[in-house]
Amino acid sequence: MPANENINRAQGARLQNGIVADVVRVQGTLLQDEKHDVGAGPAREHQGHHALRKGRISIANGVYLITTTTFERQKLFDDFPVSCAAARCFEDADFLGDATMLAWVLMPDHAHWLLQLGERDGLSRVVNRLKSASARYVNRVRGASGAVWAKSFHDHGLRSDEDLQAVARYVVANPLRAGLATQIGNYPFWNAVWL
Repeated sequence: MPANENINRAQGARLQNGIVADVVRVQGTLLQDEKHDVGAGPAREHQGHHALRKGRISIANGVYLITTTTFERQKLFDDFPVSCAAARCFEDADFLGDATMLAWVLMPDHAHWLLQLGERDGLSRVVNRLKSASARYVNRVRGASGAVWAKSFHDHGLRSDEDLQAVARYVVANPLRAGLATQIGNYPFWNAVWL
């Protein structure tokens, strides 16, 4: 390997570590995060799930936009009682721990959560509790068992300069963009702390 490639790699590693260190200094301390594989899914999904976890960090007091889909993108939440069962978990302090749900929307085959972590629990732990609890409630209403949510989730850590209320408006406007409602007030499965 040429010497200049080694230098570039070393500089890249220092830059990456410097960026992470700057984020930590700005937003808080890194939290211990756990592997977030919950439930069973097809073996073919494992590589994609691993790629989603790669590089995931949890920053205390950090704000994250989470997207999680239903297992095999089933439209489980077209059913009103099933949607009610899932939605009741999204703001429950027992499942959030020390995190805060800033905004959320439940769509027929996925959910978006705008979460602010607390000091204790990592992102994967909070998301897993929400997915696990809502799956139990949903399966109870459906009289079923098995996976409700896909194994993985997508997260986007918000920068300190991103406008949280604009992101929340984007999240709760999903039903309008999908044609599920003409006014957000006519769609029952959403909330935001600013309202």
